[in-house]
Amino acid sequence: IIPLPSQVNEIKAKGFTLKDGCTVRVSETGNESENMHRNARMLINGVANAVNIAMTESSKKRRGEVVLSLDSTLADEQYSIKADSRSVIVKGGSAKAVFYGIQTIIKALPANCQNIKKVTLPAVQISDSPRFAYRGFMIDESRHFFGVDYIKCVIDMLALHNINYFHWHLTDDQGWRIEIKKYPKLTQVGSWRKESITEAGGNNFDGIPVSGFYTQDEARQVIAYAAERYITVIPEIDLPGHMLAALASY
Repeated sequence: IIPLPSQVNEIKAKGFTLKDGCTVRVSETGNESENMHRNARMLINGVANAVNIAMTESSKKRRGEVVLSLDSTLADEQYSIKADSRSVIVKGGSAKAVFYGIQTIIKALPANCQNIKKVTLPAVQISDSPRFAYRGFMIDESRHFFGVDYIKCVIDMLALHNINYFHWHLTDDQGWRIEIKKYPKLTQVGSWRKESITEAGGNNFDGIPVSGFYTQDEARQVIAYAAERYITVIPEIDLPGHMLAALASY
């Protein structure tokens, strides 16, 4: 599992059998209730995508369940997991921490095995918290535009690896990628270039046109998608340097 949890201790007991019909139960209400139930849906969808096992959310306590709960004794991003034959209990200092515990469960599943009918998770106790408060990833879309669907896939991968900041590089000399309604030429002109250089410091170009930008509604969609996965989006808008796309427009 990447990142490797801080503490992993095996228990001398039978493991938890994950199969169709297993349930997810949220034992918390209050201010974090909406986030915790969204976490439950994330777990259900993550398991279905990984191994095609159908889980459901339930409010009733039963054998063969995954329990999601908050624990005020844990730090904000700290979580614990206890798995045995009866249940898997994920506790966190916040809904965000519980989400990270869910990612650990998903990463413990076999990869790309859609024909599996059940998976046995080992009996184990896990305690984990991040070493660094800021865990970031940057993608440069000024030079290479990718689009909303691709960026959502990137965000999913960041969430799976407990990344909590997405640095979104949207403007530079090579292209302006965000709609500014007051200055429409920034995207009408600045989001286009006729070709790209093939090597740093060289004079060779590939002759392939590059274009594309995000509308403000698309940017909001990406920000909301990231927020549901506890990721903060940091936009990079370069001023006053790196301005050739803007200068070409105005």
